[in-house]
Amino acid sequence: MQHSYGYFEEDHLGHSGSLKLIRRLFDFIAPYWKWVALAVLLSLLVTAAALTLPRLIQLAMDGYILKTDLPMDQRASGLLTISLLFAGMVTLGFAVNFLQVLVLEWTGQRIMHSLRQALFIHLQQLDLSFFNAHPVGKLVTRLTNDIQNMYEMFTSVIVTLFNDGLKLLGILTILFWMNWRLTLLLSFILPVMVIITAWFGRLARDAFREIRTHLARINAFIQEVVSGIAIIQIFLREKDTHERFMDLNRTYYRTTLQQIHIFGIFIPLIEVMSSLAMALIIWYGGGEILREHMTLGVLTAFISYMRLFFQPIRELSQKYSIVQSALASAERIFQLLETREMLPVAAEPVRPDEVKGAITFNGVNFEYEPGRPVIRDLQFQVAPGETLAIVGATGSGKTTIINLLERFYDPIEGQILLDGIDLRALDPAWLRDQIGLVMQDVLIIPGSIRDNILLDLHMSDHELHKLVELSQLKGLVDNLPEGLDSKIGEGGMDLSAGQKQLLALARVLARNPSILVLDEATANVDTETEMFIEHAIQAALTNRTSIVIAHRLSTIKRADRILVMDQGAIVEQGTHDQLMARQGLYYHLQSLQNGISLSPA
Repeated sequence: MQHSYGYFEEDHLGHSGSLKLIRRLFDFIAPYWKWVALAVLLSLLVTAAALTLPRLIQLAMDGYILKTDLPMDQRASGLLTISLLFAGMVTLGFAVNFLQVLVLEWTGQRIMHSLRQALFIHLQQLDLSFFNAHPVGKLVTRLTNDIQNMYEMFTSVIVTLFNDGLKLLGILTILFWMNWRLTLLLSFILPVMVIITAWFGRLARDAFREIRTHLARINAFIQEVVSGIAIIQIFLREKDTHERFMDLNRTYYRTTLQQIHIFGIFIPLIEVMSSLAMALIIWYGGGEILREHMTLGVLTAFISYMRLFFQPIRELSQKYSIVQSALASAERIFQLLETREMLPVAAEPVRPDEVKGAITFNGVNFEYEPGRPVIRDLQFQVAPGETLAIVGATGSGKTTIINLLERFYDPIEGQILLDGIDLRALDPAWLRDQIGLVMQDVLIIPGSIRDNILLDLHMSDHELHKLVELSQLKGLVDNLPEGLDSKIGEGGMDLSAGQKQLLALARVLARNPSILVLDEATANVDTETEMFIEHAIQAALTNRTSIVIAHRLSTIKRADRILVMDQGAIVEQGTHDQLMARQGLYYHLQSLQNGISLSPA
């Protein structure tokens, strides 16, 4: 379903079921089962300590406080003993609870670390079509907010729910043992509580799903605004952007209020049921005391146990909110983990020992959207060491050829071969390691110039300085006080468009690829910078198969052969002089670029 602001979200994910989601989560919990078992054991001790306290109160009242026929010193001694036991149980409960929290927090952090790692690794394996349909803000929400929600569910709910369930069962057992008639009377309240909880759970699940959806939309919108803040300010779109954000924020606010209204009904209902239970205990238990069928200590213990009984039910509102929010997040996370929008990899991918660099496009057809072809029956070859230039108007399919060669996408029909081997049979990681790609937009990572050139490579300073000189970056590096260790990117200096292009060329040269691809590498730079880039390109093209997409005549003329693209097909090919003499589409494009009057063809 498509929403405003170019955002897509899955609104109906409730078919997977809570149990299935919890089973999926247990796949990540399983490696830490020993720590989870320890937390459960500690929870048993916490529960035992809590259930002992009302019983001690009963023993104190019936055995000593109300036992007037016992000597005073014996009553005092008995009360002291029970008081010490009471204090000991409270201290034991505190110590065990402290250990349980430590174990849960440590285990929860480890589990969520594994889940976050798995999700991030999975994201990197998805193909480009997935990222074209899913905005960055949404994916960031999955890796941050949604993971945090699941962490809170584990640390606050999973083991404590077991603890509370055990506590409720223990209380009911003790109450039946103490007075089965009163317990049976109170049990008629349980079906009503189950119905209320089931109704609340259904409404809360839907509310939290809506909250997650609208929060992801806000994140996506903020990411888009921050990325394009310069355009917003240039075209004075601040007011319009603010109004659109207010619309998103207002929707999120209303959805959150709806969730608050649900809890506003549930919590008072539980309080009413608790008060009704207390009224029944006082009415029936008081009558039993008057008939001398029950002691005051038993009635006091009953009241204490019912307070303990309703305590986890009162907290259920908070725990249920965490559970429902986490399950809504789990739906998103596991749906993303189940996404298989990735290119197939051969069962035994090929990694040739040597790359000559022969490229063949054989009858290739491709479309990004069904029914809208971008490449039509594309047929051409690039010989080893040859430099091929591709020119054409915007939308003619030039960049799509690069995407197919890098195997970001697979062709709908036809084959793309490298040294006679279909790209689909090659190891994708090996293939991309053989192709050096320099794009118009260069990614700069926060760090030094050295970090941006080498990335994950290791190179001696002597080799790196030779590389810097070859890529025409020496002038920039020499003028910086810290040289190659100067910080760029976030928190560091900003580079010009031309300097970024030179950096991208140095990054490619450091990897010494067999094939070089330049996609508008000289676009948007001044004439002086273009001269430096041309020298760097000349060094990069040497002894490599190269494909160059460019509009600048100086770059195109260097090519051994030029392909002219129009609407996804090759309409002309040849050298610069041959194509200019033909006075076809290439001549027309060059004439428009250089402001030359067209002669009749």
